[in-house]
Amino acid sequence: MTAQATARNVRVAPRKARLVVDLIRGENVVRAMAQLSTLRNRAAEPIKKVLQSALANADQHHPEADVDNYRVISAYVNEARVLKRFRPRAMGRASGILKRSSHITLEVGE
Repeated sequence: MTAQATARNVRVAPRKARLVVDLIRGENVVRAMAQLSTLRNRAAEPIKKVLQSALANADQHHPEADVDNYRVISAYVNEARVLKRFRPRAMGRASGILKRSSHITLEVGE
């Protein structure tokens, strides 16, 4: 009895989002929500939204199950599209900047 949710093209670098996802992987859902609420990281808010969506999906598919007993079974962050921007540099040159985004996937279950 598992449920999954994915947020695609979230404008947070995958390297930074993986730090937050590693904290909640394997945790109880209630504890993970509390942890995400107190974190002062920009990636915590979209990850919390994905977790809420996964819980809503679990409740939709299995209404008889107790959502408080669910755990975060798998959580991973993949790299999404990269926005390429340019910045002026010395002597009339330009250098590139990569603005990375990510796909966040969480799976909850008993």
